Amino acid sequence: MHPGWPYPKLDLDRLKAGGWRPRPFREFVLKVHQRCNLACTYCYVYESPDQTWQQRPRLMDDDVWRAASARIAEHAAAHSLDEVRVVLHGGEPLLAGAGRLAEHVAALRAHLPEGTTARVTMQTNGIGLTTGALGELARAEIRVGVSVDGTAADHDRHRVFRNGRGSHAATARALRLLRETDHRHLYAGLLCTIDPTTDPVSTYEALVAHEPPAVDLLLPHANWRQPPRHDTARWLIAVFDAWYENPRTRIRLFDDVMSLLLGGSSRSEQVGLSPVVVAVVESDGEIEQVDALKSAYPGACATGRNVRDDPFDAVLGHPGVVARQIGVEALADGCRSCPVHRVCGGGHYAHRYRPGAGFRHPTVYCADMNRLIRHISERLRADLRR
Repeated sequence: MHPGWPYPKLDLDRLKAGGWRPRPFREFVLKVHQRCNLACTYCYVYESPDQTWQQRPRLMDDDVWRAASARIAEHAAAHSLDEVRVVLHGGEPLLAGAGRLAEHVAALRAHLPEGTTARVTMQTNGIGLTTGALGELARAEIRVGVSVDGTAADHDRHRVFRNGRGSHAATARALRLLRETDHRHLYAGLLCTIDPTTDPVSTYEALVAHEPPAVDLLLPHANWRQPPRHDTARWLIAVFDAWYENPRTRIRLFDDVMSLLLGGSSRSEQVGLSPVVVAVVESDGEIEQVDALKSAYPGACATGRNVRDDPFDAVLGHPGVVARQIGVEALADGCRSCPVHRVCGGGHYAHRYRPGAGFRHPTVYCADMNRLIRHISERLRADLRR
């Protein structure tokens, strides 16, 4: 039984009668290896209410790879997509082997219809990133994003091996390899899950010291069952001010908020009302919604479809997918009357969950996002006046 909105109440027929149509998926997250060589304290896969990873194969086998590739190609052809984005994910994707990943990506590209290109990235903790692995990834044109959480001490507090030892030294070694001239073109950026108890400016300085082309700052996954315990707005505002006064890289959250304030659009799930066009393929072939929903309740990501048997189009009418594409229609009444709702967008969908009621609520970070957006707006207004 699905706990709350959108499952019992979303009226798909009414939406279609009003002219709404689903957007095709353009990003496909492939869970190529289900296990990880770290035991991060905040992990939304292994430390979440949803423990379905335990029943899934460790490694995505060749049959699932072929089926996923064929389904992506089928979807691209059906919707005349000129580009698809493919993200190799886990667990830890490098546990599948860089050579194997390169071979599968080459086969996936060969499946695509003429006129469709694939932009492929991998999100890794970096521990298995060697010169040899980077050579394989370069051969397959796979760009690399690395997860790192600021200073060595802060990173090692959360991103640990199973014996409790910190992983920063191994991650920093990988980032040095990525910054070398031969590999620099593979460097996609950094992903940092923020810890509001850390020093924000020290975190920012530690991240830009790795010379990333971009940084994603992620709020820790929380919801109305498990709300955040610290002042996240204070932390984000301090980093924004340091970055705004000396922007040495792109920070997607801040870029997106400024774009939305100036009448543009967003590329982030954290802000804005842009339709979410991401599908996840698990190691057993199950097609799921974005896996941040694992932080809500067991089965929150499930669609009941599998690439072996079903096209991606079969998922476009799933209530959970539709809810991520209907913009203002998915917002709580209180959100719609908020002056910043088109910038905030209700916040990250996973952060809106309230047990028994579902996802039609403001983000549990509502007050924090309001303060951040208003602060950024004030700084932009002051500069525009000048």
